[in-house]
Amino acid sequence: MASLECIKFLMRGGLALRGHNESSSSSNKGNFLELLEFHACGREEVERVVLRNAPKNLQLTSPDIQKDLVHAMASETTKKIIQDLGDNFFCILVDETRDASTKEQMAIVLRYVNDQGLVMERFLGTTHVANTKALTLKGEIETMLSKHGLSMSRIRGQGYDGASNMKGQINGLKSLILAENSSAYYIHCFAHQLQLALVAVAKNHLEVGGFFKTVNSVMNLIGASCKRSEFIRDAQAANERETGRGLNQEMALKRPGDTRWGSYYGALINLDSMFSAIIDVLDTIQNDPTLRQRQLLMHGVCRLHFKILTLSSF
Repeated sequence: MASLECIKFLMRGGLALRGHNESSSSSNKGNFLELLEFHACGREEVERVVLRNAPKNLQLTSPDIQKDLVHAMASETTKKIIQDLGDNFFCILVDETRDASTKEQMAIVLRYVNDQGLVMERFLGTTHVANTKALTLKGEIETMLSKHGLSMSRIRGQGYDGASNMKGQINGLKSLILAENSSAYYIHCFAHQLQLALVAVAKNHLEVGGFFKTVNSVMNLIGASCKRSEFIRDAQAANERETGRGLNQEMALKRPGDTRWGSYYGALINLDSMFSAIIDVLDTIQNDPTLRQRQLLMHGVCRLHFKILTLSSF
């Protein structure tokens, strides 16, 4: 019971369970084991039945047991969601992305009105997809829904981003589902629409458009050369040694993307933090054949930094 309570607490906060070293001599065994020890400390009724005092075959602390308990909790949570949905109609919200291991993962969320009349959005699960073709995505959606006893015929709405494989009029995911269920109306993600609208307005504004053109020029100049990227890292390290701040924290200049939420903000934050290193790199490029362009860029970057500081003061 103590193990379940600790895992439930960690799952509620979205915290990792495992540690890099879970041996008895480790100074930090990971969140689960450390929390279990803390939970048992001073509680005799708990301490005498967990960890070292528990039977060797019933400690419930091994990595496999931890995974099994997490999967069991996820399964029970999903059952509660399906019970709350009942026989009501629902909408599906779907998005896919590539994870750290370069595998395509698709997430499915249910949106429905429960018996109390409340609009609910509940995460149903993620699944690995072999590719991002609309037919493949549709098959995986059908598989996940049927796994939980849900039918595609009960879908009354589809919410995706603006990618062609999702909203395509002929072979897009929304069209494939509409062909089988004409009541599954498609709604383009409002947040995605807002992002695209803001980007379009910004690009057509003289000052703002020029501002971000300079940002992209800096990204392209430094990112196009491994040598210049190395200059940035060296300049950062030198600055950290001088100031004593930011040690062991490596930043990188990332190009902003029109469809990635918050990417422009993140690019400006990084550029501002690395400004002195960027100036050092521009100063170092003395023999570049595009010297005139470098000088213009240096002037633009200085003006750019002033604007960033002005914006950040509000």
